[in-house]
Amino acid sequence: MTAMTKPKLTFNQFLEQCPEEGFYELVNGEIVELISTRNHEDVADSILFAFKSEIRRINLNYVVKNTPVIKTKTADGIEQGRKPDVSVIDRDVWLADRSAYAALAEPIQLAVEVTSTNWEDDYIDKLDEYERLGIPEYWIVDYLGIGDRKYLGTTEEPIVFIHLLNNNGKYERTSFQGSDRIISRTFLELTLTAEQVLTA
Repeated sequence: MTAMTKPKLTFNQFLEQCPEEGFYELVNGEIVELISTRNHEDVADSILFAFKSEIRRINLNYVVKNTPVIKTKTADGIEQGRKPDVSVIDRDVWLADRSAYAALAEPIQLAVEVTSTNWEDDYIDKLDEYERLGIPEYWIVDYLGIGDRKYLGTTEEPIVFIHLLNNNGKYERTSFQGSDRIISRTFLELTLTAEQVLTA
């Protein structure tokens, strides 16, 4: 008797087969549905609205979305389809092909992941894939303080981590908590504090 293994999907096959309703990622060749709590959505929405407001205020050449899927690759070269909770995209890239699906193969400017119970995805897998793709700025918003102690320390308090790509193509991490003003390379004049983001 031979066991049948389901073939792993490529990124393009994922786009063709992905259901139209709901949010999904391509993870290790399989379509995975993303389901979030209301708290998770509120935190992501507050960041999205803050970014949109800042873009309008100083007329930056970006768009902010929560729908695009980004084509990434693992260290083993496996194609993944990741959907950040918030994506900041160069407006010229977004407008380049109006008939294209909301999927991008090139790096976006900034990706935000609001951490859920599958925190390893954000802290380990997506961090590696976003760094590999060359996304200049990556936020991990751990509003529940559920990441591993090696990231959060012994207090395990809610925290915002911002990863900035250095000249060697590696992320350098800075953490923000409480009344700390978040320092963003993309939004230099942003006046959000960690607490405002984490308690949205």
